[in-house]
Amino acid sequence: MMNTTSTDELLDKIEKKYQAINQKTETHLEGLLWSKPITYWDYVQTDALLNLQIQRTTLPDEMVFIMYHQVNELIFKMILWEIEQISKAKELTTPLFTEKLMRISRYFDMLTTSFDIMKEGMDVEQYMKFRNTLTPASGFQSAQYRLIEFASTDLINLIDARYRGSIDRNTPYEHAFEHLYWQAAGKDYQTGGKTFLIQEFERKYKKEFLSFMEEYNTINLWRKFKQLPIEDQKNTELRNAMRHFDYTVNITWVMGHFNAAKKYIDSGYGSGEATGGSDWKKYMLPKYQKRIFFPELWSEEELKNWGEKESV
Repeated sequence: MMNTTSTDELLDKIEKKYQAINQKTETHLEGLLWSKPITYWDYVQTDALLNLQIQRTTLPDEMVFIMYHQVNELIFKMILWEIEQISKAKELTTPLFTEKLMRISRYFDMLTTSFDIMKEGMDVEQYMKFRNTLTPASGFQSAQYRLIEFASTDLINLIDARYRGSIDRNTPYEHAFEHLYWQAAGKDYQTGGKTFLIQEFERKYKKEFLSFMEEYNTINLWRKFKQLPIEDQKNTELRNAMRHFDYTVNITWVMGHFNAAKKYIDSGYGSGEATGGSDWKKYMLPKYQKRIFFPELWSEEELKNWGEKESV
């Protein structure tokens, strides 16, 4: 049982807390009389969480597919939470930067190894049936993954390689948005117009993306790194953490995704096309996209051979 002294100290701190926001301490204390004790299921919102899995078909393995992608989105949220703490830190230290980067990398490491859940955990024939009910939806439409990209690097590194020479930091965000590397995957190659897949994606998220792009233009992970003292930028542990994050996101994780998708799409059961109709191999393979968050941290040889070994 708490002694009188510590109880008095605690009450004094509570009093100061509520005085600071012009609230009556007595009102809040009385509210405790009527509040219910917290339970695990209320805190985690277990019932709500477990009722978010709604199948579109009667095929059992569709449930695996739904839950797997929901878990991915929760992990993406954790990643964005860690990035925000770096980008918006009032006093960012090298140890904190390094620690957060390694946390993020561990999340992506977990996502990478988890692809076996899809690759080995779903019946191919079932998948090739229920996937038809998903068209034209696609993992391409994960808004959180796009936010992770925007928050990680300068926009120029997310621009389609064909247009990087004509775009710089002064380019209007709207123009840069139209030339992001993933825009090519949302184009109809016969008409040149945007597919329904990307039209819906932009209708839902474009305003948010443009606002986020502007906000993180000066506080993305690369900019925060460059704002550190020169000596800190040379810190081996930090540089290794930056490289590990870059490689994990843009090669290891991407290849895990690619190999899982390849098993099903190339199974011979369907048309060999992604649900969204994109040229999925060129969109996903690192050796084509050359998407690199921190190019200055890699040697010329490493940049030249980016993704080649893993893409074979």
